[in-house]
Amino acid sequence: MPTRWLGDLEVSAQGLGCMGMSAFYGPRDDAESTATIHEALDLGVTLLDTSDMYGPHTNERLVGAAIAGRREQVVLATKFGITVDADGNRGVNGTPAYVRSSCDGSLQRLGVDHIDLYYLHRVDPDTPIEETVGAMAELVTAGKVRHLGLSEAGAVTLRRAHAEHPIAALQSEWSLWSRDIEPEIVPTARELGIGIVAYSPLGRGFLTGAITSPEDLADDDFRRANPRFAEEAFEANMAVVHGLEELARERGVTAGQLALAWVQARGEDVVPIPGTKRRTYLEQNVAAATLALTDDDLVRIDALAPAEAFTGSRYPAAAMRGLGI
Repeated sequence: MPTRWLGDLEVSAQGLGCMGMSAFYGPRDDAESTATIHEALDLGVTLLDTSDMYGPHTNERLVGAAIAGRREQVVLATKFGITVDADGNRGVNGTPAYVRSSCDGSLQRLGVDHIDLYYLHRVDPDTPIEETVGAMAELVTAGKVRHLGLSEAGAVTLRRAHAEHPIAALQSEWSLWSRDIEPEIVPTARELGIGIVAYSPLGRGFLTGAITSPEDLADDDFRRANPRFAEEAFEANMAVVHGLEELARERGVTAGQLALAWVQARGEDVVPIPGTKRRTYLEQNVAAATLALTDDDLVRIDALAPAEAFTGSRYPAAAMRGLGI
């Protein structure tokens, strides 16, 4: 597995998103998920991505148990800041006290003495970013955290945060069907030397072509409430995927591998973290890490799937309001 740099943090060129192993994407299979993490490490994937709100808390425990005895092989990333109350209502908390307590909780659940990359999951509009990042910087001084990151932050926030303490990585959704960070946020990150971790690089599985109908999704799968998976958008979006599938067949790869390679081709500072809880899909994803696209491939992909090709927003309206602050 090749490596890339997020600021001054070296990671595998492709990471593993662990969210779906414990939340949002239907039934859990902890044994298969653990085997998937182990195989990822065997294949040279070092960057594992989790969060305290996945479950909540259950994904950190799963990842922590899976890497026990193999900690030295892992660049461990987790996130804090999204809160979930007893009724399932979400909020955002970036206060210094919450920063400190969240980190201690994550360390305990993960069973480690430090976190390699600690992200603010969403920016708290009620707490100045300097206060949040200042508290995160104290964790670095204390040795509990090695590098800092932000998730779904806007360009202005990114500058303010980086001025407070170096930010190694910005995690944002980036794929063929989610390109809103390209005009302003990506150039800002590059100007500041901040690496970009692309989550959902497969469009939450849609770009693989494996989902042929909304009915393919489990009843509790959150994608059923995602505008791009809604009946009125599904068929329009699937027509774009069919074009990608045809090009993929010509190249002897899958549509998912083509979509992943496109993200990887955005730059050497971009690290996609496709999520899966199955070894079969992991192996397909890892194979894409060394798939080189030609200039002709890129032209054809852009013609098939331009930024405006897909129908629907990437989250419901309430969740969209928390992005790019």
